[in-house]
Amino acid sequence: MRRAAALSASIFAVLAVPASAQGRTVTTIVEEWVEVDAGAERLLPAGPSGVMAGPAYGPFRVIDERRAALVDATDAFSPAQFKAMLREHPGIAAIEMIECPGTDDDTANLQLGRMIRAAGIATHVPARGSVRSGAVELFLAGSSRVIDDGAEFAVHAWQDSDGLEPGDFAADSAVNRAYVDYYREMGLARPQAFYDMTNAVPNDTALWLTAQDMRAWLGEGRDGDVTVAAPTAALTAAPTIAYLDLGARLP
Repeated sequence: MRRAAALSASIFAVLAVPASAQGRTVTTIVEEWVEVDAGAERLLPAGPSGVMAGPAYGPFRVIDERRAALVDATDAFSPAQFKAMLREHPGIAAIEMIECPGTDDDTANLQLGRMIRAAGIATHVPARGSVRSGAVELFLAGSSRVIDDGAEFAVHAWQDSDGLEPGDFAADSAVNRAYVDYYREMGLARPQAFYDMTNAVPNDTALWLTAQDMRAWLGEGRDGDVTVAAPTAALTAAPTIAYLDLGARLP
């Protein structure tokens, strides 16, 4: 298939360096790579994410009759799980993007994004919410998109099962056009520039974006500037497992 990224096999490393502690930085991911036979993956794991109460539909958890949370990677089953969630909870109008490492299947992920947009559902990344890799496409699918100060994003280039990345294909190839077309469909003013930004670092690294960075790409202004502190020694040391308290992420 077109894309296959890292699947962490034993040590879930890195990633949960808070956006409030860094500006736009590149962080190396320590992972064990395994080959996948089908589907397409693009995710940046951050370790065990904890448990959120509420009915579960794959990576989604129902918070109440108006909101659901995304707390895990999506996969080939996610579109059907999302459809089942809306069938049983038709009043859901917003997705809280709390701990979103990416996707195990990019084809299904883009389908899911289009389903979110077609349903008119908003996306919201709360303070300390983390949206990484393939999950960024789902955030962009929101009928309205809200980012709280202190939220973080991470992007990187895709890689297919043969180890090829975007630059190994012609810029106007079908594999590259698919993502530019999706960004255009989701209303980004500069879809090609956004795609180029996501591919600015190789698949085995990550480009971290603050709430302010992502707001600028959405064309929603630069209000609510995020205070960015200089990285501390603890943050520049070897990556460690990050345990996330999902219960603390929602208002």
